[in-house]
Amino acid sequence: MDIAVVVNLKARRGSEAVARRVRHALPGARVLASRSLGEAADFARDLCAAPPELLLSAGGDGTVVALMNVLRETRGLDVIDSAPAGTLPVLLGPSALGVLPLGTGNGLARATGATRWQSALRQLGRAAQGTQPLPSRRFDLVEVCGKVAHFAGTGWDAEIIDDFHAQKTGFGVLPKSARIGLAGYLQGLFMRTIPRHTMARKRVEVELYNTGSDALTVDDRGRPVPLPGGENGKLLYRGPASVCAAATSAEWGFGFRAFPFAGLVPRRFCMRIYSAHALEATMRMGRLWRGEHPMPKMHTWLLDQCRAVFSEPVPFQSGGDRIGHKSDVVYSLAQEQVDVLDWTRLYAAA
Repeated sequence: MDIAVVVNLKARRGSEAVARRVRHALPGARVLASRSLGEAADFARDLCAAPPELLLSAGGDGTVVALMNVLRETRGLDVIDSAPAGTLPVLLGPSALGVLPLGTGNGLARATGATRWQSALRQLGRAAQGTQPLPSRRFDLVEVCGKVAHFAGTGWDAEIIDDFHAQKTGFGVLPKSARIGLAGYLQGLFMRTIPRHTMARKRVEVELYNTGSDALTVDDRGRPVPLPGGENGKLLYRGPASVCAAATSAEWGFGFRAFPFAGLVPRRFCMRIYSAHALEATMRMGRLWRGEHPMPKMHTWLLDQCRAVFSEPVPFQSGGDRIGHKSDVVYSLAQEQVDVLDWTRLYAAA
């Protein structure tokens, strides 16, 4: 089986030792131990001439999103033009994309059932010796500002990313050696993000317009239903927004099911606005984390395109990476889909 692997040495668990383990578990694989996104991008572009059966991204959400966008830029028109009539283009087709969880949140890896990277790598090594094709799941993608990802948005999600990086070297109660992973995110959330919003006198407001197909929403039993007054061009929401984000996978990372209805309807992304104040959100943190529904002040739509206009520039993230401050953003369903290695089915077939 032809496999290519990018090991992000700057990911939370990335290292040369991991790259050696990958080479041992997957003999014959093309392996790059990357110290920069530039190196990974060049490697991915070179693969376009001879695409592998599996491109394994050993890193976090940022690594896999960077690879998807490099391959999209390199192969974009070819992928679209080569798609059979009546079908959607697949970003890496006929290759699949695998995610080995070495990052911090590992949202896409968790969404596809990946366990700890050591056991996942062992299982993949055994499967690669067989003759059966690797199981995969097809995901839609959200496009924002010309980039695709499995989630993107603004609000606490984007601020927490900033605060996570700030708390690594700034003030905090945790020793610096412990300011990574979930502990670091929680320290940033409770010592920076929430206090900042608690003390803020002015809240960001947003107007959300449907610019695509007629909107769907989700009823109290979790079923998709048409939204009265949700036609193209209609204003879906006007008011405060603590979070305004879209996704095609259920998780943000760490098991946080921020988008429990992602994938409920094919070719729709899950758009959510949470309008509660920081203290109210803190009191409901457990319910928010589990993705419970319905939730007071949580607004949910299933859309294929919308436009968000904010009262002031706000920090934006795409796939967990910061992309700057924006005040007017269009969320679109990407034309391409992507096949991602399904770890759950891979384990079940063992």
